[in-house]
Amino acid sequence: MKGRRSDTPLIWLLTRAALLAAVWAAAVALLRLLRRRRRPAPLEVIPVTPSYAGGAGTPLVLLHGVGGTWRVWRPVLPLLERWHAVFAPTLPGHCGADRLPAGVAPSIDALADGVAEQLDRAGIDRAHIVGNSLGGWIALELARRGRARSVVLFGPAGAWRSAARMTAVAIGLRLSFVLLARQADRAEAIARRRRARRLLLATQVEHPDRVDPAEFAASIRAMKDSPVVAPLLRVITKQPLEHLPADPDCPIRVVWAERDRIIPFEHNGLALLERVPGAELVWLAGVGHVPMSDDPEQVARLILEVTGAVDRAHEKDRGGAPIAPHARPSEAS
Repeated sequence: MKGRRSDTPLIWLLTRAALLAAVWAAAVALLRLLRRRRRPAPLEVIPVTPSYAGGAGTPLVLLHGVGGTWRVWRPVLPLLERWHAVFAPTLPGHCGADRLPAGVAPSIDALADGVAEQLDRAGIDRAHIVGNSLGGWIALELARRGRARSVVLFGPAGAWRSAARMTAVAIGLRLSFVLLARQADRAEAIARRRRARRLLLATQVEHPDRVDPAEFAASIRAMKDSPVVAPLLRVITKQPLEHLPADPDCPIRVVWAERDRIIPFEHNGLALLERVPGAELVWLAGVGHVPMSDDPEQVARLILEVTGAVDRAHEKDRGGAPIAPHARPSEAS
């Protein structure tokens, strides 16, 4: 009897332990299942391509800013390719594009040479050219070479009042680029976090929440494979934009975001207009330095107003059939 009494607590303890182990195992399995259910689907992996081409009509070339790719223009592509054969190349030395030739140092002239070669390969002689930031500076250099039917610039680089301030801006951009490039392997995790997107995009756009997280992750990854950017930013302030002729053979529209935090008008805009006499200045509210995702319809409208006027005048001079006026993007959709 004594042995049987001593066995009873042991059996009870073993049974209790087995029950607790089963409950614990079930709880762990449930937590793992819940975690798997809560785990978001992976972001779309954006393919790296050297350029975009689409649409029909007169050629329209889109040039992006430093460190980016042609994909920054994606929000406005459907609105523009209804009226134009759009060609959006990634700038030389940037992710997906050809490197600069061996022995060629990074410079604005070298990038303009590379873009001119891209246009030649695409069979484009003269085109409407639109540029943002660094792409705006290159657009002006292409216009100087006679490659532009018209030019529309959004926050163009190339001119400044204070070389010291511009050097500080270039240093800040270079450091930001290098630091983000080192985070390429964590691009998706960064892009998923709303606060991180807002912080990292705050100087570029006015509405970070309108930027597709997958596109933002792709832009971070692209920085890892853009060897021209860091060396270009070391020398970019040594030779500012030279004056263009007072009577260029194409109209030039300069669009400046009222809240451009990278190239503010008070420090850069007046100097640029002095170097581009005859250019039309347009203010754009509610957007940042890279405005395509902030307000694609407004960006497209400001482009199509210029390209439409030039194309209609050209057809009239040729005596051809008149081209229908370009509708506002909102009306054409």
